[in-house]
Amino acid sequence: MVICKSPAELEKMHRAGLIVWGALSKMRAMVRPGISTKDLDDFAETYSAEHHARPAFKGYRGYPGSVCTSINQEVVHGIPSATRKLREGDIISMDFGVELDGYFADAALTVPIGKVKPDREKLLRVTRESLEQAIAIVRPGNRLGDVSAAVQTWVEKNGFSVVREFVGHGIGTRMHEEPQIPNYGTPGQGARLQEGMVLAIEPMVNTGGPGVKVLDDDWTAVTADGSDSAHFEHTVAVTANGPWILTRPKEATGPVW
Repeated sequence: MVICKSPAELEKMHRAGLIVWGALSKMRAMVRPGISTKDLDDFAETYSAEHHARPAFKGYRGYPGSVCTSINQEVVHGIPSATRKLREGDIISMDFGVELDGYFADAALTVPIGKVKPDREKLLRVTRESLEQAIAIVRPGNRLGDVSAAVQTWVEKNGFSVVREFVGHGIGTRMHEEPQIPNYGTPGQGARLQEGMVLAIEPMVNTGGPGVKVLDDDWTAVTADGSDSAHFEHTVAVTANGPWILTRPKEATGPVW
């Protein structure tokens, strides 16, 4: 069942979302060659505590970290490690969520470490743009298939592929709610968007094929063909005035990340 939120509930989710935005923005500034993914995870946990929030991922189904840190061919759910250090030319996806006063927010971005190869630059740009294309569709009366198709169309137009095993999701008083939001679909199909629906839209895009596999740690998902992958995400509310990105400041302008 899809749960629509009241304006007061959306404000609570926005407060949680601003903590997610703040943490990820600071982590983006932190990334550099030599820093470990555990350093990023420690920062996110401390930042959450300072803002009276709880990291949403830590302990979720046994996940050991606060941030999912996925490098290069890792798609999602990479586990932070003190021995995993970033290198010049890498790309890293950071997926982070918090719970504040009973409400959740969730976002992700992929960033370059120093100077990266042109194909990695393009991957990051296209994945972010596909999220922007999807967010633009989040209006009452449109359908979930319209949102999904917006991602797929933009990604495939640019020669990349969307991951199909992992999808976006509804979010609110639980981290994962209905509906599921694939990054592929057919316009005009699926549930109709209504005011108060909140969607965590999260394109995961590969430079090669769409296939993924999970490593022996039972968490880290990597591309099946060893190609690079990128991941961008925002928590977005459906309102009468169009999409409201709950995981960034209201006054923010320009690209979504």
